[in-house]
Amino acid sequence: MTEIYSVSEITQEIKQTLEENFHDILIEGEISNFKAHVSGHWYFSLKDKNASINCTMWKGLNSYVFFTPDNGMKVVARGRITVYPPRGTYQLDVRSLKPSGEGELQAAFERLKARLAEEGLFDIEHKKPIPQFPKTIGIVTGSESAAYNDLVSTAKRRFPIAHLYICPVRVQGEGGAEQISYAIEYLNKEIKPDVIIVARGGGSIEDLWAFNEEKTARAIFKSKIPVISGVGHEIDFTIADFAADLRAATPTAAMELATPDQNDIIAFLQTFNEINAEELNKKLKNLRREIGNIINSYSFKSASEIVKIKSQRLDHSYYILNNGIKNILKQYSHKVSMLSRVVQNNSVSRNLQKGFTIVKQNSQNIMRAAHLDIEEPFEIIFFDKKLKIK
Repeated sequence: MTEIYSVSEITQEIKQTLEENFHDILIEGEISNFKAHVSGHWYFSLKDKNASINCTMWKGLNSYVFFTPDNGMKVVARGRITVYPPRGTYQLDVRSLKPSGEGELQAAFERLKARLAEEGLFDIEHKKPIPQFPKTIGIVTGSESAAYNDLVSTAKRRFPIAHLYICPVRVQGEGGAEQISYAIEYLNKEIKPDVIIVARGGGSIEDLWAFNEEKTARAIFKSKIPVISGVGHEIDFTIADFAADLRAATPTAAMELATPDQNDIIAFLQTFNEINAEELNKKLKNLRREIGNIINSYSFKSASEIVKIKSQRLDHSYYILNNGIKNILKQYSHKVSMLSRVVQNNSVSRNLQKGFTIVKQNSQNIMRAAHLDIEEPFEIIFFDKKLKIK
């Protein structure tokens, strides 16, 4: 008799069979329906032309993946088959994930490049100018790496007065893109250098993948401070190169683009001083010649004569003015003397001396006989005496 299973029993049998026989397998397929959940877990499907399998990769494990999966990317996933009994479905519990060859990384590179270009992240109008004489340079690179040493030594050789602020980051493998993007944001908010250099040495496309991540490109694009990329060797191109305000072939070239050469500055100043000294001597010679021409000119030589003539005219005018004032004062003095004699000759005392008298009554001069009251006392004033009549 055929055994009858309950749903739970058959599901449990399937779960045990699958999980025991497929506990460590490799599956190659194309990613679809990729979703990075806010919890940090990844949910996606692996498919080929005939089938599809659901996949889950937990946060603690996906942090070790050096790239961010993208729909359409062909990958090799390592993990185990698990069954979810409430739904009777199975899925791949992914433990590790890697691209299926460098061709897949290159294809992912091209897809992301095309998408960001369509958004305008690489447009020339967004490129910020690089300052000519930076006071502070922010550097995002690996700590004590060859790129780090090249950047520091180049800065000391070319423009030693610039202050270097180093943000050491992981430039390869898991977490690299997160650290690079955070360092760029930190420099913008806290340090505010004049220019930022994002750099690392050469390597395979896998080694450089942190600079091909979307979050790295967006952090560079959002930077208010101009960014120079110097990633890999001359033949290497990354998404960061296209997003940056200026791309350099190497870390050393990036620092050369960020700094002026002190030897060029010194040579310019020396040339400037020589040209200025020569121009100054020319101007001095021209001024001496002009002054000599003025001194030897007729106008300058006759200037003293003109001053003498003007001085004589001034003396003459002063003489005329002074004599005129004296004559006027004499005339007025003579008139005053004449008027004074007239006043004196017509004074009361002089008239009394001539024999005239003054008749007063009640303190008033009596000018007519009709005004004199014989009945009232009055007085007669002579030159030598007053007579009172009662």
